[in-house]
Amino acid sequence: MRMFELTLIALVALFTWSAVAEAIEVKKRREAPGTPAAVWAVVGDFCAVKNWHPAVAECEEITEGGDTFRILTLSDGGKIKEKLTDKGATSYSYEIVESPLPVKNYTATLSVGEDDEPERVEILWVSKFDANGARDEDAAKIISGIFEDGVKAIKKAALDLSDAKEDDDKN
Repeated sequence: MRMFELTLIALVALFTWSAVAEAIEVKKRREAPGTPAAVWAVVGDFCAVKNWHPAVAECEEITEGGDTFRILTLSDGGKIKEKLTDKGATSYSYEIVESPLPVKNYTATLSVGEDDEPERVEILWVSKFDANGARDEDAAKIISGIFEDGVKAIKKAALDLSDAKEDDDKN
């Protein structure tokens, strides 16, 4: 009887601990030239990700039951379905609905905002999620790599935009 009670207590403690475990958070930030509105005009459309993220080959935007979704086709053929949950002037939030990535309960926000310096923007991509079928560290590393490639690509788009503006100003 004593062993049963100890086992039961251990199971309750394990369940309670796992239920309150914190979600994994991944955050990537970059600075780039430009204004938030100008940079957002290039990268902010929900399906514009296909134009700037190197891992995304195609994006299809669909509406289901009044909600907006995008279906990303990755360069390796994988597909991710994401639901738009909020949209601001220079930000949007979304959640992953279906994905081959080792995550669940995934939510994220991509934003472009004012930086401390004039004519500079802050690119910020933040997510929270739980690992699914992988260790927390491995899932975080995968999402971190995706975000790193993404913010680098947005910075490049901002630099290209800034260079084009300088060329226009010279002419």
